[in-house]
Amino acid sequence: MKTFQLEGTPRTEIGKKAAKAIRKEEMIPAVLYGGESTIHFNVTKDAVRKLIYTPEIFIVDLTIGDKKTKAIIKDLQFHPVTDAVLHIDFLEVFENKPIVMEVPVVLDGFAEGVKAGGKLSLEMRKLKVKAVYSAIPEKLNINIDKLGLGKTMQVGALHFEGLEIMNAKNAVVCAVKLTRAARGAAAKGN
Repeated sequence: MKTFQLEGTPRTEIGKKAAKAIRKEEMIPAVLYGGESTIHFNVTKDAVRKLIYTPEIFIVDLTIGDKKTKAIIKDLQFHPVTDAVLHIDFLEVFENKPIVMEVPVVLDGFAEGVKAGGKLSLEMRKLKVKAVYSAIPEKLNINIDKLGLGKTMQVGALHFEGLEIMNAKNAVVCAVKLTRAARGAAAKGN
């Protein structure tokens, strides 16, 4: 998995009023959970732009004051109107402790159902997986060559080495659907 370097400045004042003052200075309030203690800090908007607005996932090498640690983004809060980032929650990760993280799905191959006139529909862009962070891949490649017309690929049919998929087993990842023209032709044939 890719790493992202991020520097933060520790803060002592917490609460709504302090967070609002931080945002006026073009900074984003953030919190690091998961270690011995919770650490409150600020990061610049420009520093996190490439971390947030991307479909890729990263391990963040955080430097807060004199403390260096590895973390992942656990939660983001956006402003409901302007879509500006209001707050970031980071989760500290350790070598031997498993974490739950959403990993992007990439479909490989050309489905048989698409060759027969169907339309491929990706229902889940990310899957929630549990593993130690060093075992989590950048993306989950799913081969769809054998997916026929009107068929679906469910989470229960997927297996990845060293990963436990946390989504419901009957959740549909992708499907090959009949097009309107194909349904009309099938109805005329009856």
